[in-house]
Amino acid sequence: MSFNFQHIDASWQACIQQALKNIDPHYLRTLEHNTPWLPGIDKVFNAFSIPVNQVNYILLGESPYPRPHSANGYAFWDAAVGNIWSPTGLSKEVNRATSLRNIIKMLLIAEELLNPNHTSQTNIAAIDKSRLIKTNQALFSRLLQHGFLLLNASLVLQQTPVKQDAHAWQPFLHYVLEFLVKKRPHVQLLLLGQIASTIDKLLPHLSIRKIYAEHPYNISFITNPTVLQFFKPMHLLLG
Repeated sequence: MSFNFQHIDASWQACIQQALKNIDPHYLRTLEHNTPWLPGIDKVFNAFSIPVNQVNYILLGESPYPRPHSANGYAFWDAAVGNIWSPTGLSKEVNRATSLRNIIKMLLIAEELLNPNHTSQTNIAAIDKSRLIKTNQALFSRLLQHGFLLLNASLVLQQTPVKQDAHAWQPFLHYVLEFLVKKRPHVQLLLLGQIASTIDKLLPHLSIRKIYAEHPYNISFITNPTVLQFFKPMHLLLG
């Protein structure tokens, strides 16, 4: 299958091409003939734009967004969202993207700008945002600057069940994660959701720090103490 490797950093090129050889060829042929799927052949490996020697964290979600304008190859990055804020709180675009909305609320709580018991639009509107970043692009640029590899357990979303696609991509992820841990042994793995947590079985022999949490689609994510403790020192929302 002729994937687009244009956006992959040079440090990943050989690894990705070898990892693809571990995927069932029949599955890849199915992808080639079963279009459209998201995020598409030109964006599927965008997450590997960050050089290997800059990766400090692997944030693993489940699958791409189900909307063509949203799915861009990076886990949880909704490419259709521009501004984060509005005069009434979060922007309409953020409010439509449940996972992103809960991630931003979690970050506000971690920054001690939002009371975990009061997270309504009115409460968010009352926050002084003069020192905060303004756009979704800025938020995910900050994540990349901190060294996040933003992957999904399934790099594609099609009509088949997500678990089925995630299983097909496991040999690929196994190779990629082993490669990365050898290069960056201090890397931390953040597994969000049940499907993402199945990746843990691929790395039983690797002694890396793993953090497990519910998928951000769940409202409980915004007050998960482990997640808050993990993100609090990063100050991702500060401009």
